[in-house]
Amino acid sequence: MYSVIDYGGMIRDKVRMDPYVLALGKNINSDSVVLDLGTGTGIFAVLACKFGARKVYAIEPNEAIQLAREIARDNQCADRISFIEDLSNNVSLPEKVDVIISDLRGVLPITDNHIKSIVDARTRFLRPAGVLIPQQDTLWAAVVTAPELYSPSSEVWSLDTYGIDLRAGMRYVMNTWNRGTVSPEQMLTPPQQWAELDYSTITENNVEAHLRWVVTRGGLAHGLVAWFDTILSKGIGFSNAPGGGADVYGSAFLPWTEPRSLAEGDIVETRISASFVDDDYIWTWETSIRKASGPNQIEAGFKQSTFFSLPVSTNRLSRISTSFVPRLNAEGRIDQMILNLMENECTHAEIAERILKHFPEKFSKVSEALTRIARLSGKYSQ
Repeated sequence: MYSVIDYGGMIRDKVRMDPYVLALGKNINSDSVVLDLGTGTGIFAVLACKFGARKVYAIEPNEAIQLAREIARDNQCADRISFIEDLSNNVSLPEKVDVIISDLRGVLPITDNHIKSIVDARTRFLRPAGVLIPQQDTLWAAVVTAPELYSPSSEVWSLDTYGIDLRAGMRYVMNTWNRGTVSPEQMLTPPQQWAELDYSTITENNVEAHLRWVVTRGGLAHGLVAWFDTILSKGIGFSNAPGGGADVYGSAFLPWTEPRSLAEGDIVETRISASFVDDDYIWTWETSIRKASGPNQIEAGFKQSTFFSLPVSTNRLSRISTSFVPRLNAEGRIDQMILNLMENECTHAEIAERILKHFPEKFSKVSEALTRIARLSGKYSQ
């Protein structure tokens, strides 16, 4: 979840914000009905009103929506904005909209439920010939020398620390990509496009590409850097590319298992994929390196995936197997009773009284029970 400080950073980044403001001004008029998908603190919703929208629906599951309500009130447009605190795929709107605006990206557009949410909103909410902002994201990648990004992740695991061998941790950190910033001078190959996301037609969450580079500048390569260019509206967009891109996003750094010295003319090939599983992405990047002097001979190869980025205990593996017979533990029985009493339309106070009676060893005071109930109520009640 983003904090108010995080949202402030997004608003402060003029490379990002100025094009969004231009795109809103270009596409909104006094007849427009607008959906702000992931409104956050409401900046786009309020701007839509400033540009004349007659109605705005602002959807946000984060409690930052309360700040959005306050900002709308302070800017005299609360009467035109309907704030909806929920995930968009749980929401129905009373009318179709003319414009859907969103920025659900992370470092890259392929993240969480971004594509899934846009496809759902486009299908259910957007009028024929309606406008999507953004219209398109294009993804790029290059081979990079980046010791300042590689070393902090790998160094502690590759050395004896306090006399302890920690090398077992290397296989996890080398299967994890992270956010970073590099300069164009650190790229050892030209950028190569590897995906184009057209939000007016896209239906598939998964992305896969095969990339092939010829090294144009020798150096010690540490992995790949990836970024996106966006078209918000015709002639309006921005990028988070190395060197002058939107700082709030950074770029994605995908490390190699080990750094490799590359010379001009060497060939690097990578198959990169992002597979949508359980509302998140599993990233895989498989790389082979061939020397210019022997292009038919693979000098080095790496197979990496975020699937291997976290340790998994044998106990957890046994509990997710198809043959496992699950039995509710004490925590599960408490939640089950709370949910059953919610179904019977009991108040929080009535539920607290019942669970204190049945589970006195779990709660030392009423406030603890009420906190537990409020957490479940916030997630499951309507």
